[in-house]
Amino acid sequence: MLIFSTLGREGSNHHFVLQQYLAAHGIAETARIVLFDDFHSGARALIAGEADYLLQCAVHPAAAELTGSYRAAMVVVDAFISPSRPMTLVRTTGSGEGAGRVGVQPATQNYSDLSAWPTVVHESTVLAVQAGLTEGRYDAGIVFTSFAAAHAERFEAIESIGTVCDAWILYGRQAVDEGRAVVWKGSPVARQFRE
Repeated sequence: MLIFSTLGREGSNHHFVLQQYLAAHGIAETARIVLFDDFHSGARALIAGEADYLLQCAVHPAAAELTGSYRAAMVVVDAFISPSRPMTLVRTTGSGEGAGRVGVQPATQNYSDLSAWPTVVHESTVLAVQAGLTEGRYDAGIVFTSFAAAHAERFEAIESIGTVCDAWILYGRQAVDEGRAVVWKGSPVARQFRE
């Protein structure tokens, strides 16, 4: 059984995209997913052979550090694009326009205009933003749309962000590039090039 690892708890965007990736390859039922609190733990597990692959969003703030720090022991073996879980900017019902603090995961902070809030607080994950809203630490935040819908009595949707398509990196222990670019010549964009 292949073991794939990534960041977060169940329900995180990394977990969601990894499930989509495994399903696209037809191995969702035979692969095991292991979740880590940080990418360094995931990288060490990959290098130690406790996982076969590690998935990371290419725009994650730790991407360059991870690739550089472990370059001798783990390598990029695949890359792909995938939409995120749909997201929404919400505020606590009755909090009013621009009151207090807005929580965001740093990669999401430019998905919406947050200038109405005097304080922007960065959380490590969208799930952490959702927890902060639930606990009353924020007056607003960028969350998964499913969370906003499930708590519509507490949080008012301000702006539907929808999905965002990102690049994703899969790390492994064995290089696949053989010293040359690995390119999917039958990709959708390759077809556009030929048109």
